[in-house]
Amino acid sequence: MIEGDFEIADPEAMHAFGIGIASSLRAGDVVLLSGDLGAGKTTFTRGLGEGLGIRGPVTSPTFVLARTHPSLVGGPALVHVDAYRLGSALELDDLDIDFAHSVVVVEWGAGLIDVLTDSYLAIDIDRPHGAGVPAEGEIEADDAEVEAPIEPRRVRVEGVGPRWR
Repeated sequence: MIEGDFEIADPEAMHAFGIGIASSLRAGDVVLLSGDLGAGKTTFTRGLGEGLGIRGPVTSPTFVLARTHPSLVGGPALVHVDAYRLGSALELDDLDIDFAHSVVVVEWGAGLIDVLTDSYLAIDIDRPHGAGVPAEGEIEADDAEVEAPIEPRRVRVEGVGPRWR
């Protein structure tokens, strides 16, 4: 089982984590991704797509709501959904997603997915805020381009419903 709590060190590790999760997925599976902006949801999904052997670069579907990536290896397609602007499960259902023959990843879908399916893999990515960043007034004028350090993410993976029991 892939459930548990994980610490993911950086974007490369988040990508690799997605590749690893892909090996546990099959057509009909739904992945619910939760986390703040910049937490690593799309980076995770890129890795998932690579692990599934899909076509095309995985980018955030914010403006198109859903993007389908066909398989290059005879497996299920990856459907990547951004539900941020959707108000109800009915609006998500109106996207006419082929849940049965795809792996569907839904960002911002908490409260929507459980109306459409009784089983899904919930992945919550916790992005720390402010650790390691200099306090206001500590940055010298010469340090105008100081980069914030990459902070590890805490990731919780939980299977919900009969598919994951």
